[in-house]
Amino acid sequence: MSRGTDRNRSLSEAQPVAYWLDDPGRPHPEPALTTAETCDLLVVGGGYSGLWTALLAKERDPRRDVVLVEGREVGWAASGRNGGFCAASLTHGQANGLSRWPREIHKLEELGARNLDEIERAVARYSLDCDFERTGEIDVATEPYQATELRRWYGELRDKGLAEGVEFLDAEAVRAQVDSPTFRAGLYDRRGVAMVNPARLAWGLKRACRELGVRVYEHTPALTLKPHGDAMAVTTPYGRVRARKVALGTNVFPNLVRRLRAYTVPVYDYALMTEPLSADQLASIGWRNRQGLGDSANQFHYFRLSADNRVLWGGYDAVYPYGGRVRAEYDDRPQTYARLADHFFTCFPQLEGVRFTHAWGGAIDTCSRFSAFFGTAHRGKVAYAAGYTGLGVGATRFGADVMLDLLAGERTERTALEMVRTKPLPFPPEPFAWTGIALTKWSLARADARDGRRNLWLRAMDRLGLGFDS
Repeated sequence: MSRGTDRNRSLSEAQPVAYWLDDPGRPHPEPALTTAETCDLLVVGGGYSGLWTALLAKERDPRRDVVLVEGREVGWAASGRNGGFCAASLTHGQANGLSRWPREIHKLEELGARNLDEIERAVARYSLDCDFERTGEIDVATEPYQATELRRWYGELRDKGLAEGVEFLDAEAVRAQVDSPTFRAGLYDRRGVAMVNPARLAWGLKRACRELGVRVYEHTPALTLKPHGDAMAVTTPYGRVRARKVALGTNVFPNLVRRLRAYTVPVYDYALMTEPLSADQLASIGWRNRQGLGDSANQFHYFRLSADNRVLWGGYDAVYPYGGRVRAEYDDRPQTYARLADHFFTCFPQLEGVRFTHAWGGAIDTCSRFSAFFGTAHRGKVAYAAGYTGLGVGATRFGADVMLDLLAGERTERTALEMVRTKPLPFPPEPFAWTGIALTKWSLARADARDGRRNLWLRAMDRLGLGFDS
């Protein structure tokens, strides 16, 4: 029997459902909206973006009348399917932030750290049962050139005063943290990332919102958004909401402000979850401090431990469907699961024989600058935040604050940021979007195979400030 066939057997009992959502404690959905409602603030979307917006709106003004509508169930999409890496970074990592906003990177880092601290405080204040652990994260090098690049990058961070809490690990030091024969170096951010159970975080935020008086309606898709006198009206299949202000947290799904739809595309990401590791299996890989990890390739993997010592292993493939449509059939991709399983056992040969219990995928709202953008529509009555590109578990809380600032017409330290005042380049129409993304993916894979050397296409994308990776 070939090694690949044997490793594929590890997937024989994997359920094609997100592990986090396959939870007997999953709350029952709230009833759908079937009447006409009025409110001060309508929040559209029951993922992190919408939930944080509703919660913070009530914290700012407990008398504010807030309604939240969700097309399916709270947390069912990206908020319940991701890896549970809750990062301080608002810019999809320091490298992306430094290349785009060098003059305000220190302010962005300060705001991001403050935002993560506020999330930790909210978890305690509202007793959110989401397995929050401030473990940090290690970026690992698995090739010699990546180890050289990590050391160089660490030196640059120190020179720019951005290395607080970050430590460079050589091969021996990184393998003392987590033992893989593929690890050659690492950058350990000890405070800038927490691990969470992502679905339980969403469900906990829903409970907290309801306790503060937010009216939550599930299975209530928002169909249209139009002015209605001095307010806005949103129609749903069975009812309508008239609101003085509207906050849109729909992310990967078609925006109710049509001109914004070209700014994001859905990119599908996939993950596996193992059965719980025994004490001996966990000891064999030496993973004592429960950090999150991610490798340094363009086509990278991310991995972490769950509360019951399963290993989540995701990433690598980033699949853009032609036409940019979000469809349920894209959530399941066996050829990617087989590839991920093979990569997992290459990283951790000590765990040969471990089985996977869950395999799933989901869509990420990707924008061309790899971090969220913000703005208003309908003369300031509507605010939006989108484009988190897979790093929204923490940053969506910041985005919620931005939307509330914009709706209030306030100039704050957040709304003064160049990051908030500018937008990414939109994606071109088909077939140009699919062709450009496919060429970029091919080029990135080629760079990984050629010690990181970027071809003419990638260098041109770098000059234009466009990004795309897994």
